[in-house]
Amino acid sequence: MIDITLPDGSIKTFEENVTPMDVAKSISEGLARNVISASFNGTTIETVTPLTTDGALVLYTWRDDKGKTAFWHSSAHVLAQAIEELYPGVKLTIGPAIERGFYYDVDFGEHIISEKDFKAIENKMLEIARGKHDFKMRSATKAEALTLYKDNEFKTELIENLEDGTITFCDHSTFTDLCRGGHIPNTGIIKAVKVLSVAGAYWRGDETKPQLTRVYGISFPKQKELAEYLDLLEEAKKRDHRKLGKELEFFTFSQKVGQGLPLWLPKGTALRERLENFLKAAQKKAGYEMVVSPHIGQKELYVTSGHYAKYGEDSFQPIKTPKEDEEFLLKPMNCPHHCEIYNSFQWSYKDLPKRYAEFGTVYRYEQSGELHGLTRVRGFTQDDAHLFCTPDQLDEEFKNVIDLVLYVFGSLGFENFTAQVSVRDPENPDKYIGDTKNWEKAEQAIINAANDKGLDYIIEEGEAAFYGPKLDFMVKDALGRQWQLGTIQVDYNLPERFDLTYKGSDNELHRPVMIHRAPFGSMERFVALLLEHTGGNFPLWLIPTQCIILSLSEKYEKYSEKVLNLLENDEIRALVDHRNETIGKKIREAEMQKHPFMLIIGEQEEKENKVTVRRHGGEDLGMMTIESFSKIIKEEISKTLKSF
Repeated sequence: MIDITLPDGSIKTFEENVTPMDVAKSISEGLARNVISASFNGTTIETVTPLTTDGALVLYTWRDDKGKTAFWHSSAHVLAQAIEELYPGVKLTIGPAIERGFYYDVDFGEHIISEKDFKAIENKMLEIARGKHDFKMRSATKAEALTLYKDNEFKTELIENLEDGTITFCDHSTFTDLCRGGHIPNTGIIKAVKVLSVAGAYWRGDETKPQLTRVYGISFPKQKELAEYLDLLEEAKKRDHRKLGKELEFFTFSQKVGQGLPLWLPKGTALRERLENFLKAAQKKAGYEMVVSPHIGQKELYVTSGHYAKYGEDSFQPIKTPKEDEEFLLKPMNCPHHCEIYNSFQWSYKDLPKRYAEFGTVYRYEQSGELHGLTRVRGFTQDDAHLFCTPDQLDEEFKNVIDLVLYVFGSLGFENFTAQVSVRDPENPDKYIGDTKNWEKAEQAIINAANDKGLDYIIEEGEAAFYGPKLDFMVKDALGRQWQLGTIQVDYNLPERFDLTYKGSDNELHRPVMIHRAPFGSMERFVALLLEHTGGNFPLWLIPTQCIILSLSEKYEKYSEKVLNLLENDEIRALVDHRNETIGKKIREAEMQKHPFMLIIGEQEEKENKVTVRRHGGEDLGMMTIESFSKIIKEEISKTLKSF
């Protein structure tokens, strides 16, 4: 008999060779109908895998992320079979599940695939799925595997790197594929499929290797869910920050300036400045000091920090000067400069913590194929800060940084987020630098802080950087997509590399602990996320123009200017549209420009010293005084802009 521990802590006893599906049936028939994958002692297994030892079992349904992974991984097998049947002679390579769906990389040889072929592939996939073929794992020797794929150099390369005795295949229907496992019970669970796109992809991501065709797809257990997902994709296209950025005149790119180097237009610059001032005000209250560092630094600076080893070869190359052997680099990170700012004085424990903040622009060479609007660029500005504190101050400082991050999220409408605490791998302590006691203190400080702040978090062992544990925030946008936004990182490495010290109460020199933090991450990526999250309808406190004044004709220009002056005196950001256009056209264009309020002015409004107020989206708030409208603006701002 074996003992199976379930996620709720309960223990059930079964005969040896019981399967996860058997366990599910013992709980309820309803659960058994919905279980599609499982893990045992942390390893993903099939629902029919025999269990032979005591252990912890987790059962997954479509609602679980790991259930979706198994579903989409299995769908990739079905996609591969469909492609192989429709295009004889193709060479299959790899086909994993990804965050939303799956892909398969294929060498199509002489075949050419385009969007017109998608429907045929989808139909073939559904035909295969309707066969309700079981996914069955089997072991194979290395020799057997190499024989099977003797004409496929891609699979052969994968097999050559595997140990004999560890090689497994997955069979379903007439199809077989090299696979480690992690499938749904059978193809019949797949009810809806969509081939989304095709793209070029180098074998194993190496530009020196053959280019393959990557076929992207997604699948669902219900047709309704596919329809909802396709609606979501259409909405995502409307919210694409590249499209909205152009329409709202926020930023542009120039081939002459260079790929991945955004140019901020006046409206976008105003938005950035408002974001910067918002964070600067909060940082000032929290005791941060603003610093400024140059855009370049001597190569030796980044050799000392370790950034040259990480970014050097694949980044912008050194800048040479007329002086022999003198080399500079565009800075890839702000932290080395801040370490040198700290090092410009000898500090006492009484002076700490020191909190240096900078909106510093950094440069990293992204491959041209990886560039994407503002989310992947070659020059970007980080809302960077580095805190230097004693080990005893770490707990409080970390909590204060969390407060700042939560203030940013709350004020910008990001209410749906989770956190991940990344700690050491207990099995490999040699991977990490720094004193064990300090590590324990730092990890506990992060966990305590996460608990005290009521964060929804998970702990991931082995995910810490070699120089310290960290806390990552994962935000969901309005379309349910997940973005990493804001990391708080404890660092024992740079204080060591730069020989940072402070004099303790014992009159001896000690190493400070360093904390890295950037709530926005980068201004570019954050503005992209904000655009896609809000669809361009920013919080009222942030949007560059809070209202636009629309006059019915030139007769009311003077009164329009009077209204503008009154609003500006009340610190409300407004514009006047004096153009000789119909009021209907002015309203339509104001809607497209996402102006939150439109103030319409005509004969009646001028006569009564009032304005007619229309909200973005069409709601008519009626005629009111300027004072009443100002009150509406201030009340809405007070609801969204949190206190800090």
